[in-house]
Amino acid sequence: MNGSLADGRLLVAALLQGVGRTAHPEMLLCPPFVYLAALADWLSGSPIALGAQNLSEQAHAGAYTGEVAGSMIKDVGCRYVIVGHSERRTLYAEDDRVVAAKFRAAQAAELVPILCVGETLAERQSGRTAAVVTRQVQAVTAEAGFEAFARAVIAYEPVWAIGTGHTATPDQAQDVHALIRGLVAAGDATIAAELKILYGGSVKGANARELFAKDDIDGGLVGGASLDAADFLKIFAAAA
Repeated sequence: MNGSLADGRLLVAALLQGVGRTAHPEMLLCPPFVYLAALADWLSGSPIALGAQNLSEQAHAGAYTGEVAGSMIKDVGCRYVIVGHSERRTLYAEDDRVVAAKFRAAQAAELVPILCVGETLAERQSGRTAAVVTRQVQAVTAEAGFEAFARAVIAYEPVWAIGTGHTATPDQAQDVHALIRGLVAAGDATIAAELKILYGGSVKGANARELFAKDDIDGGLVGGASLDAADFLKIFAAAA
């Protein structure tokens, strides 16, 4: 929940200039709902994709005041939507059941869900990282099946490493990414091999290259650094 329309215009202009006409790797922007239509216009014809930060678990429009349906997000030009972000889980009590329902609703609207998983500091310190991440992934496979990950992205967010002063090392991040890929491979090895798994633990221009060098880290889910075009473009360059 950051920025203004003017801020967004400046950010997009700088990113378009930095990316050029061909985006390798892919860049995706997920602004607040109220700015989606504007960004869809500004990004038209560019290689930068558009996504939303959340959606309703309700598959169809209806009497759900304050909610936004996947069909509406698709209608304004989005291709992606974030599902189960750590802030949605912790601040708004979205449990695994709700996240799985939102994942299904996203795919029903022909959007690519970016499923966020990850553990808190208490869970990390008590040795429950693998159990928590496994539970979060399996909640979705139980609802949608392993084949659903052929049309999805997963992002690992170590909640304990976001704005806490604690830092996940590239090796710690890689260990969990490998776990996630293994969980999907248990159901379909081909889908697992092609699955994009992003790292979302305070990615910055200064640490992106070392993170992205790891075998199972395919990119970043970028928070605060995405508001700074120069730093975001450093991350983009590292991913290349």
